[in-house]
Amino acid sequence: QVQLVESGGGLVQPGGSLRLSCEASRSSFSIPTMGWYRQVPGKQREMVASITNFGDTNYADSVKGRFTISREIFTNKVSLQMNSLNSEDTAVYYCHGTSGGTDYWGKGTLVTVSS
Repeated sequence: QVQLVESGGGLVQPGGSLRLSCEASRSSFSIPTMGWYRQVPGKQREMVASITNFGDTNYADSVKGRFTISREIFTNKVSLQMNSLNSEDTAVYYCHGTSGGTDYWGKGTLVTVSS
C-alpha cells in the first residue's frame, strides 16, 4: 500500500502562482511514476503532469509552459509549481502514483482561481 498526501491548494487570483506538494508513504524508488491529475465537477479526471524516477516528464497541452513538475527521490515528494493560473485551472488536484501495476491516489486538494 502507498499513501499519498497532498498539500498546497487554496485560492489564488488569475495570473498568480501556487505550489502543490505530495508526499508518499514509502520510498519513491518503489513508485516508478508519480504525477498530478485534476477534476472539475461533472467532468472526467484529467492528467496534468507526470514524472518518472528517471526524471522524464509529461504535461497536458493546457499547462505546458506554465506548470512544472519535480520530484525529490530521497524525500518521497513530488511537487507541482503552477504559474500564470487562470479560471480554467480551478479544480481538485489529485496526486497519483503507480507501483506494482496498482494506481494510488491522494484525497485531493482544491485549487480555486478567482478574483
